[in-house]
Amino acid sequence: MKCFVQFSVAALLLCLSVSAQTSKEKAPILKVMTDQAAAWNRGDIEAFMSIGYWRSDKLMFVSGNNVTYGWQQTLDRYKKSYPDLAAMGKLTFSDLEINVISRDAAFVVGSWALVREKDNPKGKFTLLFRKFREGWRIVVDHTS
Repeated sequence: MKCFVQFSVAALLLCLSVSAQTSKEKAPILKVMTDQAAAWNRGDIEAFMSIGYWRSDKLMFVSGNNVTYGWQQTLDRYKKSYPDLAAMGKLTFSDLEINVISRDAAFVVGSWALVREKDNPKGKFTLLFRKFREGWRIVVDHTS
């Protein structure tokens, strides 16, 4: 019984430690997303990409029936889809669920919305973040 109690206490302490670590990791991920929205809202798609996305040919962006691979290709896709401030509108993220799944990986589920003069598109996204030397970056983005 004594061993069981010791094991239970050790397991509880481990869980509390992991919980504190994951909570600590959520703040930098939220900051990435907040900084991305700010860059978008000032019309700076390149900063939006640099702040949040992994600069790699292995970056994956999924939207509709399309899968785009690569940082530059994703940037080009954004620039084609949003050629000016009117098309970009004002971006907000909401309903964020940040789930840290390891020391260097997290996934985020949330909603996005644009406010534009002629319409207000919105949708959902799932993001896979990885932690690199430069910080947390999106390696997979599935947006609908």
